[in-house]
Amino acid sequence: MCSVKEKLEYWLIDFQERNELPNGLSFNEYETKDFTHPKLVQDFPIRGKGVYLRIKKRRWRHKHTGQIIKRDYSFIAEGSKFTHELSDFLKDAGGYATRYHNEYSQLLPGE
Repeated sequence: MCSVKEKLEYWLIDFQERNELPNGLSFNEYETKDFTHPKLVQDFPIRGKGVYLRIKKRRWRHKHTGQIIKRDYSFIAEGSKFTHELSDFLKDAGGYATRYHNEYSQLLPGE
């Protein structure tokens, strides 16, 4: 975790992936390349405030082939900007909280 910012109506928590290769890979073969564009994900509210996770995934490049690898973040629901748990909860509750996304989409440029 890099930072936590409390705003009037939401929390913004920034995460930056550590420079640790996935299991079974070696720094002898791979080098740190850079980060992907940050992804903004909504999670369960805390004390009545929206919670947004801004995640910067790291990329590594194979030194000989140039192949780029990155970790799989499968906790993000496919086709949404919610964690799986929050997405399932909203589906069960019969609601889809688009107002948060619409109100706070300016947290990431281009979102």
